[in-house]
Amino acid sequence: MPLKADLTSADLDEIRQSALGAADPLGVAASLADAVNSGGLADPGDSGYALTLAAEIAESRSKLGAALQYVESAIDAYGTRDDSQVAAARALRARILFRTGRGDEATTALEALRPALTRFPDAAAYVSAALVAGGRNRVAEQWLSEAVRMALAERAGSSDPADAEDAGLLFFLLQQRHRIRHLLGLPHDVHDNLAERLETKLADTAAAEADEDPLFWPQAEFDRALAQWPALAESYGKSWDEHRAHLERELTRLTGAGRTGLTLLPGTVAGLTRHAGSDGDPADPTVRAGYARSLAAGPGQIPWPPERNAQCWCGSGNKYKKCCLPRSRG
Repeated sequence: MPLKADLTSADLDEIRQSALGAADPLGVAASLADAVNSGGLADPGDSGYALTLAAEIAESRSKLGAALQYVESAIDAYGTRDDSQVAAARALRARILFRTGRGDEATTALEALRPALTRFPDAAAYVSAALVAGGRNRVAEQWLSEAVRMALAERAGSSDPADAEDAGLLFFLLQQRHRIRHLLGLPHDVHDNLAERLETKLADTAAAEADEDPLFWPQAEFDRALAQWPALAESYGKSWDEHRAHLERELTRLTGAGRTGLTLLPGTVAGLTRHAGSDGDPADPTVRAGYARSLAAGPGQIPWPPERNAQCWCGSGNKYKKCCLPRSRG
């Protein structure tokens, strides 16, 4: 099953969501591997991700030999990288090894991943899923409990661990630990209570972030805004490229969270100044949020996303697939 040329990371994310429902998912997996080998990726740095996705598809259809070949190629493609994607690939390899009866080898591979539990938020899900696949539920509970204790020890000076800047990582550990304890029939404990508090706190934070102003500053207006109010660089980026990349990533994230009908609100220095009036400060987030709401209630919004071959939403005149679409990566 051939895929379109120049696959971006956003395309790979879309394939991840839809491949298992395709008429020929194994064909999708083979095409992903072909794209890697034939230079069919917009960014060759996505090779590991594409091959890991191919391995996941093959494993879901119990083609374990092909899945193992794909994931080992993915790990080779990642090379010396050390991040959550690499941890996911290595944990997937261990899960496949369990399923092929190579339990000791799988356990050894996961032992090497234990430090990742307190470094990468998603690692708790990857590693615990692999252990569960191998019937090592109690080992998973022990490892996650130890990781939680380590994470809490690092926050010993904080009056409330839920207030830590990296509370999200702690929540992932607690969440996976709670799931494993439920599988084992273990009782609710103090760490499960903390997980519930963190879930509430993170949900409140996400809701607050969703209310941040989605202003888009066309290039000339961006330059004027930063020249007049340099402090705005902290909110909108130090360059127009950084500003566009932030918006593209945020809109992609909102789409992944189920949001539809997304638009960009093109702002102007003159418009923000008028909205602020004589007493308001245009650099004040509250003033800018109010300006964004006024734009959202009127015409001139830019629908997002455009078609891949249509002109980009940013007004550069280039095709979306060659302009801001690749900015969603990172």
